[in-house]
Amino acid sequence: MIRKSLIVACSIVALVSLGVAEGTASNDSAKELSLRKGDAFSESDVVSAKTKYSDKAPGTSKKIERAFQDAPPMIPHSVEGLLPITAKNNACTGCHMPEVAPAMKATPIPKSHFVNFRPKHKFDGKKFEKSIDNYKNEVTISKPSDKLSMARFNCSQCHAPQSDTPLAVENTFKPVFSTKDGASKSSWYEHMDDDLATVGEADSVITDKDKANTNSAAGVSVWTKH
Repeated sequence: MIRKSLIVACSIVALVSLGVAEGTASNDSAKELSLRKGDAFSESDVVSAKTKYSDKAPGTSKKIERAFQDAPPMIPHSVEGLLPITAKNNACTGCHMPEVAPAMKATPIPKSHFVNFRPKHKFDGKKFEKSIDNYKNEVTISKPSDKLSMARFNCSQCHAPQSDTPLAVENTFKPVFSTKDGASKSSWYEHMDDDLATVGEADSVITDKDKANTNSAAGVSVWTKH
């Protein structure tokens, strides 16, 4: 009886020791895989890297090259006092509107931001009437205006300040720009409707099957009577 108890006790000790050893080995392996190289099973000692944004005033900072062709440029200066941006209060336009940007040494808002891509629906307070048919191949692009499109007023939706923070993983991406000045200037406005050519144009992407539907720019959808 004593012998059996001793064997059971030894077995338990062995299993516990094995479990601890496996747990230690597992944790050591996890440390190697972890970007923070710490205890992967504990959050008590986790401290986020300090994020520091530029404190330079607008007009005094160096522009940041774009990450890729036509990428929204990063904000190189402090945004203190400039946020939040609303439809009625947008401090960015004070320096970045095309007519004042050169004097302010700021990047001018591109022409694409003065184009309205939203269909102009009708609503008289009671009845809502759509200006396009969702089942048709219709595209709505307005002519450029001298007023910023209200679809673009929220600058910080695409543009963000760059933080000076150590990278956990080094970024080795190398952009290839399709234009000579792609690192500093957008060319999207010149090409934004390249694939939206309508029927009859030399570079039209509309097919003969589309042309068979004759009641819209690209025809009436087969779903019209649905």
